[in-house]
Amino acid sequence: MMQMTIDKLHSMKLFGIAEALEEQTNSTAYEELSFEERLGMLVDKEMTFRENRRLSMLLRRARFRYPGACVEEIDFRTRRGIRKENILHLAQNDWIRKHHNLIITGPTGVGKTYLACAFGISACREGISSYYVRLPRLMEELKIARADGSYIKLLGRLSRIQVLLIDDWGLNPVTDEERRDLLEIFEDRHKVRSTIISTQYPVSKWHKIIDDPTIADAICDRLVHNAHKINLKGDSMRKLQANLT
Repeated sequence: MMQMTIDKLHSMKLFGIAEALEEQTNSTAYEELSFEERLGMLVDKEMTFRENRRLSMLLRRARFRYPGACVEEIDFRTRRGIRKENILHLAQNDWIRKHHNLIITGPTGVGKTYLACAFGISACREGISSYYVRLPRLMEELKIARADGSYIKLLGRLSRIQVLLIDDWGLNPVTDEERRDLLEIFEDRHKVRSTIISTQYPVSKWHKIIDDPTIADAICDRLVHNAHKINLKGDSMRKLQANLT
């Protein structure tokens, strides 16, 4: 009879309850608990199972460059111009709920991408969808989508992502078509979604990177004015870690 019940739970996709029920059945530790207590434990197990499954799905879809990045393991001892209290405050994700942006600047190797991924993973922990992409790869995906007729569909998918992480901003020159693609993306996200930009270039150089005054004004207006800014400094973390070994 118990196995039939467990099979039915599996058929209803109540995998957490099924696992917990098997555990309760095979252990004498639960015999003295009341029905209400055991039922509560079954429900808790199902909720935890679903939360873990959703987190795994969000992390898989996000495609983070550093899938193990987390705020708790950020190195605050190395002088990089960051304050622990500011990072921990941002990790609470209030800026995402307010649909603000985050701009992380600094020289190569100083830890911009790791920090961006840590914030993205922090968002996933709260059930907030995220997606990491390098700007050159994003431009290539948009080019392919325009050619195969899926351009509007791709723009729609990008607009639904709650936190879009764009790495290597300004690494390559952008064409007129790419400038307009970026404007479309940020127009869709303005005040309804959050974007993280990771770049070697300060905001003061973005007009030169975009290379079109009108479109640059429009992009910066949608990205910069409601953005939190982190400016990393110092030597390359890769170099420092190599010297330690």
